[in-house]
Formats: sequence, C-alpha cells, structure tokens
Amino acid sequence: FRFKDSLAEDLQSADLVISHAGAGSCLETLEKGKPLIVVINDKLMDNHQLELAKQLHKDGYVLYCNCSTLVETLQSMDLSALKPFPPGQPEKFASFLDKVLGLQ
Repeated sequence: FRFKDSLAEDLQSADLVISHAGAGSCLETLEKGKPLIVVINDKLMDNHQLELAKQLHKDGYVLYCNCSTLVETLQSMDLSALKPFPPGQPEKFASFLDKVLGLQ
C-alpha cells in the first residue's frame, strides 16, 4: 500500500495479514483478531522489529519470517495454532497514570 489514513477497512475484510513488525501494525492487526505473518526487515540497524516478532511468536500470536523465507512460511503455516490476542485494558493504564499524577 501507499500511505493510507487508515487500514481498518482492509484489516476488517482480510483473511490473513502479512506485515512488517512495526508495533502499531502488529497490535492493530491482532486487536482485529486477524492471523498475522510478520516479515522482518533484517537490514534495520537495531532490528527492534525482530525482538517484537520473536516475542509475539513465542507467545503464540503470530508467525514470523524474513523476505527470503516468506514463501516457505506461507506453504507450511498452520494458522489454527495461533492464539487469540487478549483485548487491551486502557482503563488500567489510565488509572495508573491518575495515581502517579495524584489525580485520584
């Protein structure tokens, strides 16, 4: 895709999402309940995307690969093995901030 204001409609209609491992992209996809294959850009300097992808994979939420192993991953994937991502609880974070800032 070229730049879009929102991928919400595309995510809603998708059966499978293949994405880079940006935190926003991963979380938005997982929150929609869509299966996700994360493709790592291993040419990034600190490769923070690999760290996120490995943890999400370890927790059972995504599959991950790099560009050279994407076809193999697609051919061997078992999406039924992926666990549903738990819903966020923003109210807990808001409550924490209220306490820290003395607003409660």
